[in-house]
Amino acid sequence: MNRHADPRQQRHWDARAAGNFIGGGAGCGLLLFTTLAGAQGSLRQGLVAAALLLVAAGLLCVWAEIGRPWRALNVFLHPQTSWMSREAALAPPLLACGAAALAWPVLQPLAALLAAAFLYCQARILQAAHGIPAWREPLTVPLLVATGVTEGAGLYWLAAPAWGAGSMAAWIAFGALLALRFAIGARWYRRLAGNLPAAALRAVDRAGHGYNAGSLLPLALVAVVLAAPLSPPLQGLLQALAGGLAAAGGMLFKFMLVTRAGFKQGFALPHLPVRGRH
Repeated sequence: MNRHADPRQQRHWDARAAGNFIGGGAGCGLLLFTTLAGAQGSLRQGLVAAALLLVAAGLLCVWAEIGRPWRALNVFLHPQTSWMSREAALAPPLLACGAAALAWPVLQPLAALLAAAFLYCQARILQAAHGIPAWREPLTVPLLVATGVTEGAGLYWLAAPAWGAGSMAAWIAFGALLALRFAIGARWYRRLAGNLPAAALRAVDRAGHGYNAGSLLPLALVAVVLAAPLSPPLQGLLQALAGGLAAAGGMLFKFMLVTRAGFKQGFALPHLPVRGRH
């Protein structure tokens, strides 16, 4: 009789599930940062539309993952106990309010609040998987929230320089988000390092390369733009590059976290029952 059950990677959530965390997190983060940065005119409309498309794409990924797609309607039945149900319940008002905000900007702050709640629910979905050590760590929630908002800020700066937009205050806020994301991620990793199965830790390490590069390289670019006198074209190029790196690093991390680091707990039986003994 085998006394140990080795940790095995979960097989229920694949790249399509990761797509929901990527699209939903980045889309909500983009809507939040666009609102806080005070984007105006066609830039505002384009970024809000892009944010809604990302959220919708993430939800379509989940819908495609289900073997019988119309069973997805069952997710609305348990909002009192399920973070996935709460996420699903927030999706229609978020998309509707965001779409209305394209024509009526006064509704955008409400859409941003719904996006923040949606992002929080997403983070709680992953953290609620108690059988998977890499996900259940309490710091997973602030890590995924910070990652989503930073991705959104990155997408904002990927687009804003082309419009000649983006204030220095928004640039400093982007740098602060990068530093916060890196700090939370480092703390999350230290807490997990001694508790993860070896295979899961290797997957987290691989994800960490993109995560670190997607935080530290843009942070260095933020410092360069703040400290050095640059021509507007070069400054805009560096800002767009930093935004793209920040968004890509977060998306890669979430993909690896969901699809590669999801090893189950496993168990061991130190004492086997013997017939005839108590």
